[in-house]
Amino acid sequence: MLTALHEFNSCVMCKGAAEEFQILANSYQGPGAFTTKVFFAMVDYDESPEVFEALQVTSVPSFFHFSAQWKFTTDDIYNLRGRDIVADQMAEWVAERTHVSVRIRQPTNYHGLLKLGLLLALTGGLGYFLKWNRKSISCRILCEVLTLCFVIVMTSGQMWTYIRGEPYVQRDPRTGHKHYISKFSQAQFAAETFIISLFNMCVTLGMVLLDKAATSTMNIIKRKMMCLAGMCLVAIFFSWLLSLFRFKVPDYPYRFLWD
Repeated sequence: MLTALHEFNSCVMCKGAAEEFQILANSYQGPGAFTTKVFFAMVDYDESPEVFEALQVTSVPSFFHFSAQWKFTTDDIYNLRGRDIVADQMAEWVAERTHVSVRIRQPTNYHGLLKLGLLLALTGGLGYFLKWNRKSISCRILCEVLTLCFVIVMTSGQMWTYIRGEPYVQRDPRTGHKHYISKFSQAQFAAETFIISLFNMCVTLGMVLLDKAATSTMNIIKRKMMCLAGMCLVAIFFSWLLSLFRFKVPDYPYRFLWD
């Protein structure tokens, strides 16, 4: 990999590309994976400008494969127009050029462990609070809230992204912009699951307000306001859910309101 990581070089995508290349190299050096058939190297322009001059490289990042026989073709240059700068696709290119398969191992996500610890702490604190204030909160209401939270988290895809080790967001290698929603129907980013959770919570809140407006004994004005608020929440956020789904599956035939 030839790159220019110094901030004065203004290479937007170099940092993200270097991280993906490092994941590729670390995966190859994992237990039982390392052989002497492939070696990975990263060259920075500020450290070795003569290498860039010898290879006539004018844009970064660039990826090259040099075989032991020193036979070099255009296929030994990583095609940035046909591939993205992600570890999985670079591993496919390495396998094509060297016949060495590299199984990508994503780095450990400590944010997930931190979130789990916070969840356990909150649950423990809530249990301690209920132990001394049994009359303040109904056990039935608590169970309903916890069950609803569990359903929303599971239906948002957070467990799926945690098991698959999906990234929080993805950076466009050409523009450097971050994408929070995957455009593929079989992929999902961690940030996308939080967006879906928010939409589901708003739809659920709207349904609760509609139910309360129909069964409450409050005056008619408050019931009408609750009904209007519930209808707006359901209509808007359910429409956004369908819009997000149609973004990932363009052939989906159904629409809702202004979607």
